[in-house]
Amino acid sequence: MTRSVTVSVPAKVNVQLAVGGVRPDGFHDLANVFLAVGLHDRVTVTPSDTLRITVEGPDADQVPADRTNLAARAAELLGARYGIAPEVHLHIAKEIPVAGGMAGGSADGAGALVACDALWGTGASREELLSLCAELGSDVPFSLIGGAALGRGRGELLTPLEVGGTFHWVFAVADGGLSTPAVYRECDRLREAAYAERAGAGATGGASVEHVPDPEPSPALLDALAEGDVVALASAVMAGGTPPGFAGGTPARTVSGGGSSNDLQAAAVSLRPSLTETLEAGAKAGALASIVSGSGPTCAFLARDAAAATALSGALRASGTCRTAIPATSPAPGATVV
Repeated sequence: MTRSVTVSVPAKVNVQLAVGGVRPDGFHDLANVFLAVGLHDRVTVTPSDTLRITVEGPDADQVPADRTNLAARAAELLGARYGIAPEVHLHIAKEIPVAGGMAGGSADGAGALVACDALWGTGASREELLSLCAELGSDVPFSLIGGAALGRGRGELLTPLEVGGTFHWVFAVADGGLSTPAVYRECDRLREAAYAERAGAGATGGASVEHVPDPEPSPALLDALAEGDVVALASAVMAGGTPPGFAGGTPARTVSGGGSSNDLQAAAVSLRPSLTETLEAGAKAGALASIVSGSGPTCAFLARDAAAATALSGALRASGTCRTAIPATSPAPGATVV
């Protein structure tokens, strides 16, 4: 009988995404507070005569079914490390929104890594798997460990965080996706524009490490997570991050889409102005906090409890501002063989 291994891997929401200035290598240092949530992709790996990818689920046609897929790259990377030909069929069953700012592609990479490790019996240590995850992408290590964590560097340097309770969310899924690199570029552009407005005509810069403070996690937000205090978490999420144009210790004006702990929110809203309507609809429907998830365009809404999340998801679906709205809880475990 042909053996197969299936791994369930969660989505994430960034309850804080503090973005530093652009570095000389083009990346940004982050203070990224991850929460894994109970929306899952399932990656099934089966021996095959060649490496191939199939995908099912919502927007499956938008997921690359070739070697650019992180799941395929994970199989190749692990195989190269242990001298194993990556001759496997990787089947991905999608539940996580595609290109929605919830790390669906990263989840598939982590899921494939764990599944191939189990199928091949490589016996890779957790540290080895995390190192391979970091090679695949900034969000992939967190998809492996799940729970809650603070991500430093590009987000791949993880410190697990305590969570004192269950948090209830609703995720409003938009039509189409947003490119994460494009959102970062827009964040830099907005910072440069705001800096030029503040410093005067002809001024350049505003997006580099010289002009943007080092990203730091919010102590109030970390305390709220540890205590399981939903009201305190909502307050911290809505408290605001680093405004565009922040330089010399004095913040410039914020732009549309600011006012959250996600420094990429203004950029996501700039590229997709309709997200403002979704965020407002959630707030009007009783969400304690409304935030763009990561680089978007999925919007995340924090609800007081399960009943409030059910009501909120119904109100968002009825608002016409999103394609669908899905309730889910956090934290959730990381990549798990099922």
